[in-house]
Amino acid sequence: MINKLLFQKVDNSSLIVFRVIFGTLITLEAWGAIFTGWIKRALIEPQFTFNFIGFDFLQPLPGNGMYFYYIIMGVFGVFVTIGYKYKWSISAFTVMWTCVYLMQKSNYNNHYYLLILICIFMMLVPANKYYSVDVKQNPAIKEIAMPRWVLLFIILQLWIVYTYASVAKFYPDWLNGTVPQMLMERKKDYWLVGQILQQKWTHTCVLYFGILFDLLVVPLMLYRKTRLPMFIAAIFFHLFNSYVFRIGIFPYLSLAFCLFFFSAEIVHRKFLKEKPFYNKKEVEIPRYSKLLKAFFVVWFIFQIGMPLRHWLIKGDVLWTEEGHRMSWRMMLRSKSGVTSYKIVNKTTGKTSFLKKGDYLTKKQIGSASSKPDVIWQFSQRIKKMYQEKGEEVEIYVNAKISVNKKPRKQLIDPEVNMAEAEYNYFFHNDWILLHEDED
Repeated sequence: MINKLLFQKVDNSSLIVFRVIFGTLITLEAWGAIFTGWIKRALIEPQFTFNFIGFDFLQPLPGNGMYFYYIIMGVFGVFVTIGYKYKWSISAFTVMWTCVYLMQKSNYNNHYYLLILICIFMMLVPANKYYSVDVKQNPAIKEIAMPRWVLLFIILQLWIVYTYASVAKFYPDWLNGTVPQMLMERKKDYWLVGQILQQKWTHTCVLYFGILFDLLVVPLMLYRKTRLPMFIAAIFFHLFNSYVFRIGIFPYLSLAFCLFFFSAEIVHRKFLKEKPFYNKKEVEIPRYSKLLKAFFVVWFIFQIGMPLRHWLIKGDVLWTEEGHRMSWRMMLRSKSGVTSYKIVNKTTGKTSFLKKGDYLTKKQIGSASSKPDVIWQFSQRIKKMYQEKGEEVEIYVNAKISVNKKPRKQLIDPEVNMAEAEYNYFFHNDWILLHEDED
């Protein structure tokens, strides 16, 4: 039964068309980062980047190296699009994209993590078996079918992402309209729609549509009678996000996912008319089927468990940020406040306050003022800078932070020497103050 579910062959038109769209989008993502100035702002102008903790060895290439890095990534994207040396091309892009993701988090975005997951999916699937240079060079690999697990894998992955994104919104500041209102306040100067976005009815629509779309999009796309209306809603939802929030390729990637929900015959008829349509029901069990099943089990246990980890960590994740990343907690809060770093030089006895602007970009200052893990990393960086001069220091952080425009509260224990503090990735760090008894 399981073997039939996973390994029965189905037409591969949706996967082939998705590969072409996906390759085009990752090419635009890579080369677009050059022309929009993102690489300069995020990877060249900073003196250093705040990497994911444990990946300190990943730092941007010196000089203009990151421009060449992204040019090469874009070339691999082109190769994915045309299906040239496909396995090598998608694998190389995946490694390069993952390295950039891990080397900087001041510009963290859940969609960047999603792209890693989709790249891994594309590494596993036979997306170059038709309409590709690889097939032109080696016709023996040509196929018009694929195992059904390809569809099941991507649909289940998307269901997990969308469901967690919806459930995360079930908290007071979203349900009372505070967060939607704050999101729209920054868009008041937008041409044509700026003032519409400031209306209360708009905030109410964003509130409910944000929850309901994420919660229902996958099940309603799976059901034939609601598929087309849901697809129309998806077009509106993702184009709205593209224009209002300016989040790059991801609204269009999300629309491309819809290919896997429509009948393969429809996709075939619309995009690959010259391709034979596969309508048999053969089951072909590969030699590595047990390994593949084990991978699926581990993968989806991780995908379901990872976003839940913050429930095992003391404190409110909106405040502590512990367990926030890679959990599909998107557009849920805004942080602001005032943070200072007091340096006590143990060698000279002198006390001074660090000027963050001497070391950090504007974007980095925001992270080093409100995100505990970045505050800890910056403290370690300061400590190292003084040690290189032969001096030992104590570092005390006074961070008074507001979440969603609430009254400011102390985020970091001002009595803790952050130069000697340790960071625990899996449990609560006691130097992050909790205020649950005050709420």
